[in-house]
Amino acid sequence: MRMENKQSESYRDFFLGKFSNFEQLFEQAQFGIAIIDRDLRYIYLNNRMGIIDGIAVGEHLGKTVRELDPLVASAIEPVLLRTMTESVPFVEHEVVVHKALPDDSSERRFWLVCCHPLIAEDGTVTRCGLTVQDVTEQKIKERVQAERLKVEALLSELSTTFINVPVSEVDSKIEQGLRKVVEFLGFDRSTIWHLSPDDDSLTITHSYSVPGIKQPPAVIVGLIPVWVSMVRKGEIFRVSDIEELPDTFWREKQYARDHGGIKSIMFIPASVGGPVVGSITFVSYRGKREWSDGLIQRLRFLWEIFANAVERKRTDQKIQDALAEIKRLKDRLEAENIYLRDQISVEHKHDEIIGKSEGIKKALVQLEQVAVTDSTVLILGETGTGKELIAKAIHNLSPRRARAMVKVNCAALPGSLIEAELFGHEKGAYTGATSSQIGRFEAADGSTIFLDEVAELPLELQSKLLRVLQEGQFERLGSPKPVAVDVRIVAATNRNLVQAVSEGRFREDLYYRLNVFPISVPPLRERREDIPLLVWSMVEEFGKVFGKAIERIPKKNMELMERYYWPGNVRELRNLVERAMILSAGATLTVEVPAAAPSAAVALPMTIEDLERRHINAVLEKTGWRIRGANGAAQILGLKPTTLNSRMKKLGIRRGGEQATN
Repeated sequence: MRMENKQSESYRDFFLGKFSNFEQLFEQAQFGIAIIDRDLRYIYLNNRMGIIDGIAVGEHLGKTVRELDPLVASAIEPVLLRTMTESVPFVEHEVVVHKALPDDSSERRFWLVCCHPLIAEDGTVTRCGLTVQDVTEQKIKERVQAERLKVEALLSELSTTFINVPVSEVDSKIEQGLRKVVEFLGFDRSTIWHLSPDDDSLTITHSYSVPGIKQPPAVIVGLIPVWVSMVRKGEIFRVSDIEELPDTFWREKQYARDHGGIKSIMFIPASVGGPVVGSITFVSYRGKREWSDGLIQRLRFLWEIFANAVERKRTDQKIQDALAEIKRLKDRLEAENIYLRDQISVEHKHDEIIGKSEGIKKALVQLEQVAVTDSTVLILGETGTGKELIAKAIHNLSPRRARAMVKVNCAALPGSLIEAELFGHEKGAYTGATSSQIGRFEAADGSTIFLDEVAELPLELQSKLLRVLQEGQFERLGSPKPVAVDVRIVAATNRNLVQAVSEGRFREDLYYRLNVFPISVPPLRERREDIPLLVWSMVEEFGKVFGKAIERIPKKNMELMERYYWPGNVRELRNLVERAMILSAGATLTVEVPAAAPSAAVALPMTIEDLERRHINAVLEKTGWRIRGANGAAQILGLKPTTLNSRMKKLGIRRGGEQATN
């Protein structure tokens, strides 16, 4: 700025040779004073000026500013030249001077410069007076103070952010906080590590790196033992130059070299509620970083904010996991109770498999052999032969008998719901799924699941069943998360699975996985010697229910039952005995055996489907094609009306080309 004329004259008089009387005053000044001629040569300077620019006073005189120090010249020459040529004074003009250091590097110094033209009597500027005050330390203090205030403002902002942050937002808020800290303080990366309580491993939970800087490995196990040991003890580790570490830190030095050339690093551990839960690291790659005590104190406060938020999230997750496990066990218990009640309502009332024929003895020996293992069992036999009783016997003799066996009738479930029934579903998985529900496989975890009529499973579900057999895993409908179960599978079918495989209706790989231990249950016509035992067992059972005492069955009636073909097997026999008990009015029981006993037709080769179709047709004809109600076809056959309708549709049974009526 231009000074008033009177002030210029006083400075001119002051510097035109009259200053010698004030030389002692100049030497006592706390700022540098120099007189520069028009060639920018030093003609006078005080000792303070030599101290400021680091060059002895005697070396200045007669030399130009640039000859003496080109770096200093680059900063003050423009000010001196403008003062000389334009007679323009500069007051408290701040310049940045780069001073060379012995190691060929340089440091920045901040000078506050005043420059005044010294005007001769003819009005020309012959010299200029220069005063210099080194304000570097003051600038550093101001910058440190400003940074401290900014850091405290940042910490205050982050602290406020985490006061009421929802647990679901903790991760995103921490990552945002790390980014702010890294960018504000000029780090290259900051990472939060979780310390495993049972081993010396560190696992990343959150991290932010500036562009171009790679993330550290996700888990560190045994690579840096000293660091891990210090973190576990709650000790801070800091180093400004990784290469200056002693040889005992050779692994740490190697880690720094192998991971991008770390120059400076600091670990700050944190404890929540006593034990150390982890640490936060601050890393510099592009330059060495000094870790002052004040900075560490503030970063430690920041880490405590993050650590408490992380631990709160971890605690909440443990609670949620525990609640989910409680809900899973509750759902499974409820499902078991529901399935158990369903089974009690439909299962046979006698607990033992009755018979003395060779066929039934062989089946009993086989089930005893396989029951003690966890092997998959495939029970083969016609409808009504008692395959479910065999399955129950296997479960009751197995190590899993403490828990209820879960039964699934694959033919009775609609194709659209069978997947959800078997494997469960999440809320919203399909229309009507208003809540999450576990499936029967989850309900059978640790127990046995009985898949009756497994051949009726749709092909798309057979692959899921195969995965459960192979890996013990499946996904609920509407969820990609795998569910692991420990379930023993006992399957049953009245179909010829070999034929179904050849026709492409059943997966070959699933057949071989199910057919580990096959048990064949003989039809009633192949165990005729068991019929009297079965009949009297049923008579005793129904007698208790109906309050009737049967003392005898006519011999001819028993012989008629032994000669009958029994296409419905034991189930058909049971239904006829029950009906006879209802109709009986005395101590003698006569069972009405169907008159249409096969004769010549029996000898002809016939598939199980043909036999089933023929038997259902016969019963329907007898009931006048009435399916539901007392003495309807469904009751006689021991089937639910919906199941009978499904069977009729599958077997193509129609009355006069029309569906049977209900």
